Amino acid sequence: MMLSPAVSTAAGIGSLALAAVASWSSLLLVVQGRVVPGWGVSTVLLVLALALRWALTRVDRPADASSLPRKRASSARRACRLLIVTAVLGIAWGAMADLVSNAEYHVLRPAGPEGCTAVVRETSFLVIGNGEAYAVGRIGLALGESASWTVDDGYRPVEAGTYALDWGRGSGYLRISGTSTDPVVRGGSADIDCGW
Repeated sequence: MMLSPAVSTAAGIGSLALAAVASWSSLLLVVQGRVVPGWGVSTVLLVLALALRWALTRVDRPADASSLPRKRASSARRACRLLIVTAVLGIAWGAMADLVSNAEYHVLRPAGPEGCTAVVRETSFLVIGNGEAYAVGRIGLALGESASWTVDDGYRPVEAGTYALDWGRGSGYLRISGTSTDPVVRGGSADIDCGW
């Protein structure tokens, strides 16, 4: 079955656009208790988009390719290249940010009602520690952070166990505590709401 060139072009550009947008967003995925950072999710989406694009160009090519013009619209080619570059830059930026700041991801237990889970990303650079909390629903995807905080001296409260997570009927509440020498200087609490 052959698709029209317009449909295959739209599918290829749409899948690349999804990968590009995902590479610059703060999403993450939890699979069997392990966190896949946003740049990892974006890498998979980009590989799938490139495979789809390759498959669509193979399906669109008839056995006698010489009878058809080989040139695609240059604007579609430029859009694809721009989206690929945008996705690659976003993936590289996210991976470098995790590497430079020595990011660690923690899936907090217990999980809340309806499978809602709190995930924390902790980083430290020089004398500052940062953290972000994410609410991950049943499908394992968080589309953005719920809250963030900053701690003095690169302290990592979740890694050190100086936090409390309480679940209510509709959401959870995460309280971050520093120490007397490493206080929380900004933020320190997060509502974990998966939107049930």
